Amino acid sequence: MPLKRHELREIIGGGESSTVEFKRKFTTTEKIAREIIAFANTVGGYLLLGVDDDGTVVGVRSEKEQVGQVEVATHAIIPPLEVDVEIIEIDFKDVVVIRVPNSTFKPHRYISDDPDERPHERKAFIRQGENSVTASKEMTKILAGQSPAAAPITLSIGDRERRLFTYLERHGKASIPDFARLVNISKRRAAQIMVKLVRAGVIHIHADGSGDYYTLV
Repeated sequence: MPLKRHELREIIGGGESSTVEFKRKFTTTEKIAREIIAFANTVGGYLLLGVDDDGTVVGVRSEKEQVGQVEVATHAIIPPLEVDVEIIEIDFKDVVVIRVPNSTFKPHRYISDDPDERPHERKAFIRQGENSVTASKEMTKILAGQSPAAAPITLSIGDRERRLFTYLERHGKASIPDFARLVNISKRRAAQIMVKLVRAGVIHIHADGSGDYYTLV
């Protein structure tokens, strides 16, 4: 359903969040694609063009041009992603509202202009609070596991996993290096186990500016 003017006012009044991002104007294709990808890879949200960081509605000069640029940005996203774009007038100023769904085909990635870029090197993004950040390899694998086409996982709880659970009960959280040191395995193997445990719903992954960490459910 189309967004009503009073609903948009309420969204703007709530400020930026994990599901709302303000942009004074279209910046670059990469930056807009990054925001759209982050919403789609998390829980969806609204990207508003013509709204300043403090919530002031400044409007866009040419809604047609902005919408065209948004379409270019979506073409730089793989797998393809459809977004709803509306123009809503507030106080005689046009706001471009981009509604991004919570995608079922995660992870979405950005296709750069680098001709030598390999598919697995394309970046995925997620929302972390009010910011869009690059998803780690582990987070990207977890997102892929949420796809309907993902293969089912097989999980066995052994001594390593039980020692991890005990560590998490005592310390509250753990990183992949923490787990690797705890049970004396490689970081790669530790990451594989952590990803399986997250997909199984046993532990949570949390994105952090300094690196992901994990907690018990």
